[in-house]
Amino acid sequence: MKKRLWEMLSAVVVLSLLAVTVTACGGSKKATAVVNAPASQAESQAGTAVVTTLAGHAGSRGHTDGNGAAARFDSPYGIACDAAGNLYVADSINFTIRKITPTGKVTTLAGKAGAQGSADGSSAVARFNDPDGIACDAVGNLYISDFGNNTVRKITPAGKVTTLVGTAGPHGSADGSGAAARFKGPFGIACDAAGNLYVADTANATIRKITPAGKVTTLAGKARDRGSADGSGAAARFNYPIGIACDAAGNLYVADTYNDTIRKIKPAGEVTTIAGKVGSRGSTDGSAAAARFNLPGGIACDAAGNLYVTDSLNSTIREITPAGRVTTLAGMAGSKGSVDGSGAAARFYLPYGITCDAAGNLYLADTWNDSIRKITLSH
Repeated sequence: MKKRLWEMLSAVVVLSLLAVTVTACGGSKKATAVVNAPASQAESQAGTAVVTTLAGHAGSRGHTDGNGAAARFDSPYGIACDAAGNLYVADSINFTIRKITPTGKVTTLAGKAGAQGSADGSSAVARFNDPDGIACDAVGNLYISDFGNNTVRKITPAGKVTTLVGTAGPHGSADGSGAAARFKGPFGIACDAAGNLYVADTANATIRKITPAGKVTTLAGKARDRGSADGSGAAARFNYPIGIACDAAGNLYVADTYNDTIRKIKPAGEVTTIAGKVGSRGSTDGSAAAARFNLPGGIACDAAGNLYVTDSLNSTIREITPAGRVTTLAGMAGSKGSVDGSGAAARFYLPYGITCDAAGNLYLADTWNDSIRKITLSH
């Protein structure tokens, strides 16, 4: 299902940017790139963004635990950071959840490589089906958007895996508690200070809220009614939203992927568009209204309120300041690869997940490079 989703999301730009070969769920989803000439940047990078590869090796996918470049991933999507600086990765096509220590040691926290399923239990017994989004709460619990199962899973610090909401297999859009709730292709997930979860229910084109008690409601959008309307609650419309992040004040930020925009949702459910323009793809930096994106995927928020976006089909990392200024931090639009370096010299290949640690460092899942990258910022 996810491979078909991504194929659909990129359909409009396939002829000009990519020749994509997508196989059935569980197989390879690598693509052969037909790269246009790099688009010019409207502004130079603000400050310095130094990109390094923390774990994995571009072009060499697999499932190996180990240190740094010795580790292997297969299409990592979601990434989250805990208070101690440990990273957690939804290693999607391996059907596993990985842990990376601050020194770069990679271990498998839950699931078994190559064994998809929906079993709850201990870390070794648990099974996942294309896990994508991942979030961490203040006490170290992890929450997983289990895309292929249409569920949200929880992993305690002790390693116990449970299904928090949804039922494996059936998809839908029903609100309700626990197993009565339904999702359709849940992707991004975020956690607020009170322990509420927010899910980008991608194929339903809605944003869902999950209370600590497991009650699911639809915060914004209307199931399967795609569009780009701003407004409150059910009056708002999204078009395959994927990434979601939460700031300290409880505002949500959504990478509205197929609308090529960044949306903001206030705690009361009021939705506005804060950057990009519907129907106008590109890579332009500048004011929020002038900026352009190309299938933005992941989004993260730092303590100062800056947003960071993986502009997936541009293969760049963008920053949006609280004042609404958009800049390209790293990478060059239209130029894919796997190069460490500063700013425009760095290269990525369809990155998705992104997170920020307490020191302001960024970490991203460089999805089609099968690696985890680190960006050290100096403003």
